[in-house]
Amino acid sequence: MGVKGFVEGGLASIVAGCSTHPLDLIKVRMQLQGESNSAAARAPQPVHNLRPAFAFNSHSATLVGPSPPPPAPPARAGPISVGVRIVRTEGVAALYSGVSATVLRQTLYSTTRMGLYEALKIQWADPNTGNLPLTRKILAGLVAGGVGAAVGNPADVAMVRMQAGGRDYKNVVDAITKMARSEGIVSLWRGSSLTVNRAMIVTASQLASYDQIKEAILDRHLMKDGLGTHVTASFAAGFVASVASNPIDVIKTRVMNMKVEPGREPPYGGALDCALKTVRAEGPMALYKGFIPTISRQGPFTVVLFVTLEQLRKVLKDF
Repeated sequence: MGVKGFVEGGLASIVAGCSTHPLDLIKVRMQLQGESNSAAARAPQPVHNLRPAFAFNSHSATLVGPSPPPPAPPARAGPISVGVRIVRTEGVAALYSGVSATVLRQTLYSTTRMGLYEALKIQWADPNTGNLPLTRKILAGLVAGGVGAAVGNPADVAMVRMQAGGRDYKNVVDAITKMARSEGIVSLWRGSSLTVNRAMIVTASQLASYDQIKEAILDRHLMKDGLGTHVTASFAAGFVASVASNPIDVIKTRVMNMKVEPGREPPYGGALDCALKTVRAEGPMALYKGFIPTISRQGPFTVVLFVTLEQLRKVLKDF
């Protein structure tokens, strides 16, 4: 396969990433919903100094009324509401905030994972039949996803922050430069363990399931090897990847988006701390926040990815 596998996978990923970027942005905004409220709930409440007369005199104590109840958390907006709100408050162009980071991320992360996955498939296939069992496909996806994520993490952090808004980043280079200057080079790999874990799960579930479903369709002669087969297999693979990766994606988004100020304790001590605080403050289903836009994005992304990839293979087969 050589370099061609990396080129084909990278080009297909860039096309798919740019095509579905607005859906990815809406997903990130939804995953950050409720984070400020849960952070406020964790913060220690101020203690008001009372004079001894007020603190210990039972007659005077009546002067101090009961504390007002905490405000009710705002209703969580759906993907359509979030999208409309972004357009109204920030303009249509805001739906493509961070698209430069998406291009860089796909160039680094997806090019590596797609090319490495194809190389491992060829290396590990049965030399006689050329077949690769599902377990080896999954293993190839885990390895390829982990390596790709480690390479592309800086662009991933920049993309999340640019999509979340609230920061003055002109483009992905500006975002990476400012992060490195203000928070250190290490900040570019913040949440890298989550990124690697998520990428391993996504790549293994997405690529392995696509290959397996496509082979099953062709072996059973349900459809011919064409557009219908590619769309069916890729959409099913997108659903599998969405279900498997959404909880890690929520935690990854929050850890990457947190702003660490000098002299102050960070909001989360790590991935596990973020998961525990999120579940305690918002319930276990908070880990599936943004699932609708995730599947809405992952489905089309996977379809565009594999349809484009299959077409590129046809075009570049003689090279």
